[in-house]
Amino acid sequence: MGSGLTVEERWEQFYRHGPNTLLGIGTLMAALSADLVGMSGADRYAAAVLVAAACALQLWWGRVRSGAPPRGAAAGTYYVVRTLIAFALCWNNPFFSIFAISGYFDVGDLLPKRLVRAGLLCTAVTMAGAQSGSGMPPASLIHWGAFGALFVLHFSLALLFGNISARETERTARQNETITELELANTRLEQALAENATLHTQLLIQAREAGVADERRRLAAEIHDTLAQGLTGIIAQLQAATSTADPALAREHLDRAAGLARHSLGEARRSVHNLVPAALAHDDLPGALKKTVSVWAERAGVRADFTVTGTVEPLHDEVCATLLRIAEEALANTARHAGAARAGVTLSYMGDEITLDIRDDGRGFDPAALPPRSGTGGFGLGGMRARAERIAGTVEVETDIGQGTAVCARVPLVRRT
Repeated sequence: MGSGLTVEERWEQFYRHGPNTLLGIGTLMAALSADLVGMSGADRYAAAVLVAAACALQLWWGRVRSGAPPRGAAAGTYYVVRTLIAFALCWNNPFFSIFAISGYFDVGDLLPKRLVRAGLLCTAVTMAGAQSGSGMPPASLIHWGAFGALFVLHFSLALLFGNISARETERTARQNETITELELANTRLEQALAENATLHTQLLIQAREAGVADERRRLAAEIHDTLAQGLTGIIAQLQAATSTADPALAREHLDRAAGLARHSLGEARRSVHNLVPAALAHDDLPGALKKTVSVWAERAGVRADFTVTGTVEPLHDEVCATLLRIAEEALANTARHAGAARAGVTLSYMGDEITLDIRDDGRGFDPAALPPRSGTGGFGLGGMRARAERIAGTVEVETDIGQGTAVCARVPLVRRT
């Protein structure tokens, strides 16, 4: 199993302990090869002093390294002194190049960028001199040739690996910048999520308030379309019953009043529970409209015809309820205000749209002369428009004084699922 260290952490360990390890190995190899390379007593003494100086330098750098800024004065001093000591050690014994090679690895962390190539050049000179075979300076022309070739090789490799290291450093810097940007983006995202949560709470409150207001409007419209119209019909039947001397006819008016009362009570219960109108409980929209028109014609004493065009399709309950209520309101307005002798209701299935037309031949009116709806007035045309708009529909009215009235409701054809 691996140690779990990252690449950066492994390099950090090498920078901390590598030079000391290489110095120890180089010293051991130099001691073993002292006779082989012909080190004199003075050379051995000088090498011992230089090794002691290198140890002292490494001890000093180990203490100040953590607090020293990268590529600062202390780091530059350490690199220069260590390179000089390594050069002098290689002069005495080529095996000290094992220690000198450390100059290739940490030059980018110790020297400013403008001096990196100079540091690599010095290390390349030391390594080439140590490997040319005769130490420094080269003893013959052949050794100088070997020194030159090795120097070119070392310096080229140093530049190559230096460029690779620079690109790696740049890539690491970009990664760190990306990580920083991502952390900043995450922080902003968390803030945005917190703001969204607050907005969501506010929207829930507003939606709840809007729902309450919409429910109030729905109940008001239902009460107007059911109870108010039913009570109007009951009053009309009771007035007719009290104004006739014929007991049979009076009984007929009273029966109609009782029927209207029962019907209005059922509608009131359905409105409170947000159920479909009673006429739609057992019939589809065409059937419910046909019965509504028939009952209205009998009660109002007006000839009324109902027509269906297009292919009948099952509709969503809300669409059926909306069109039925609009028809009831339009017919109620005709009975109260138009003085019509004839009316007609047409339901048209038109592909993606369904239209409901209610026409009468009554006295008509001037739309511009209608007073604004007051707090105690009926819903009328405004209520019909509001119902249609709730399901993305429209209501248009064509009328003029003495020309009758035509109400056209258009809503999307939403099929029952």
